Amino acid sequence: MSFQAYIENIKTKTGKGPKDFLVLAKKKGFIKSDGQLAVKATEITNWLKSEFDLGHGHAMAIYATFKGKME
Repeated sequence: MSFQAYIENIKTKTGKGPKDFLVLAKKKGFIKSDGQLAVKATEITNWLKSEFDLGHGHAMAIYATFKGKME
């Protein structure tokens, strides 16, 4: 599955895109005001899995967008 397909599937499942998740991650304190990550990938992926019922690959795709990979 391509990266873009992961992102599209996530949006279909949750109604949210990478920018929406970025806003939520900032509110949770996972991302600092300067855009740097404040926590490790595991904490972010566990949050995405538990709160949005994403699988590991899909959670990692969102994490990748936080690290600068474009959708």
